[in-house]
Amino acid sequence: MAIKHNQQLPNNHFHKDWQRRVRVHFDQPGRKSRRRAARLSKAAAVAPRPTDRLRPVVRCPTIKYNRRVRAGRGFTLAELKEAGIPRKLAPTIGISVDARRQTTSQEALALNVERLKAYRARLILFPRKGGQHKKLDSSAEEVKSVSKENTAGKVSRAIPIDSGVGIKHALTEIKKSDLPKGEENAYRRLRVARSDARLAGVREKRAKAKAEAEDAKKK
Repeated sequence: MAIKHNQQLPNNHFHKDWQRRVRVHFDQPGRKSRRRAARLSKAAAVAPRPTDRLRPVVRCPTIKYNRRVRAGRGFTLAELKEAGIPRKLAPTIGISVDARRQTTSQEALALNVERLKAYRARLILFPRKGGQHKKLDSSAEEVKSVSKENTAGKVSRAIPIDSGVGIKHALTEIKKSDLPKGEENAYRRLRVARSDARLAGVREKRAKAKAEAEDAKKK
């Protein structure tokens, strides 16, 4: 191919020594063991406190994944208020707070409020100074009942989230054989409903014109 105009001559560099620069990951089993040992040592250091913060249950975005749930960034101020937990106290007792998130569903609000109340019921607050119990601290009997030796060897988590929990399909309680022919296909039902909504005005106009034509014939 002829060279045109004032262009730079190609000078490709294909002389790298791949065998000298290749990366291998033979240390994966060792890293796995080290990570597990680090988790256990952290759990033993902070015991009987949980190793992670309490997170809310939120829906995944987009239509494709919104039937799944996952851990959110933090609880909203409305959820904390409904559960009776002050917003400034929440981070100090292991509850993550997200002031930007908004709760748009009453179902999600009730679920997260119940999660907060369950966590608060299980929570045992130790006094900052030995023997000086304040208003929100747990009683001396509850503090004594917690044994650090029993929880030091376990990785404690603050109420984990079941990622399999999602929207229950309407067809779970109804047998497909009981439905009319064609109605067992959820995709087809959605398409039919969509077309009915789109063609509602056209069908109404057509039916009105047909009725007027029949009235004109009778006259």
